[in-house]
Amino acid sequence: MSPSNFTVFLDRDGVINMDSPDYIKCAEEFHFIESSAEAIALLNRRGFDVIVITNQSGVGRGLFTRKEMHDIFDKMQKGVVRAGGTIKDIFFCPHTPKEICSCRKPLSGLILQAMEKYGIDPARSCMVGDSVRDIECGYNAGCGYTVLVRTGNGEEVERIIKEIKIENKKIQAYTDTDSATCISTGCKDPSFSETATTTRKTLLEPDFIANDLMEAAIWISSKISPHY
Repeated sequence: MSPSNFTVFLDRDGVINMDSPDYIKCAEEFHFIESSAEAIALLNRRGFDVIVITNQSGVGRGLFTRKEMHDIFDKMQKGVVRAGGTIKDIFFCPHTPKEICSCRKPLSGLILQAMEKYGIDPARSCMVGDSVRDIECGYNAGCGYTVLVRTGNGEEVERIIKEIKIENKKIQAYTDTDSATCISTGCKDPSFSETATTTRKTLLEPDFIANDLMEAAIWISSKISPHY
C-alpha cells in the first residue's frame, strides 16, 4: 500500500454538527455547525484526507438503531459533498461506557483501525475534537497533532486546561521554593520534601485551540504539508 496523504481525524458531534445532551437520534436532528462542511471541503482541496472518528453509544443504549445512525451519516456525507468535499470514511463505536471495548474514545481503537486500513502514518495525522477524550484519543493513537475546537464542549475543556496549567504552575513554584529551602538547610534530597512530591494533574494540551472547524482547517493547512 502506498503512503497516504496527511489525514485529519474529526470527531462528529460538536465539531461537524450541533451536539445535544439528548443525543442526535435521527437525520432530522442533524444540523451542521456553520461552515463545518466547507471546512472539510477546504481540507480536501488542500490535499488532506478526512476521516470521522465518533462515539455513538446511543446505539448501545437503545436510543436509536444502526440504520438511523447510518441515515445520519448519509445526511452528513451528502452535505459535505454539496459543499465540495468528501469524508473518506467513518469509524464509530456503538458501545456504552460500561461495555468493555477498545474502540470507545479516549481509547485509540477507532483511529488504529483507520490507520491499518489506509496505511496512515500516525505522525502524519491530526485529531480534531471538542472534548478531553478526543485529545486523549489523539495522543493515545500517536497522532502528530491534536486540535481542540471551542464549539460543542470545547469552551469548557479550554477552561479546564487553563485551570490545570495555573494549578501546575503553583505546584512548580512551591516545589522550587521548597527545594531551595531544603538545599540551604542541608537536607540530602529535595525530592523527599512534602511540597516537592505534590502530584501534578496530567495535562494533555492540544497543539492549537480553534474557534470552530473552519479555523482549525485553516491552521492545519497553513502549518502542515499534506503530502510526503
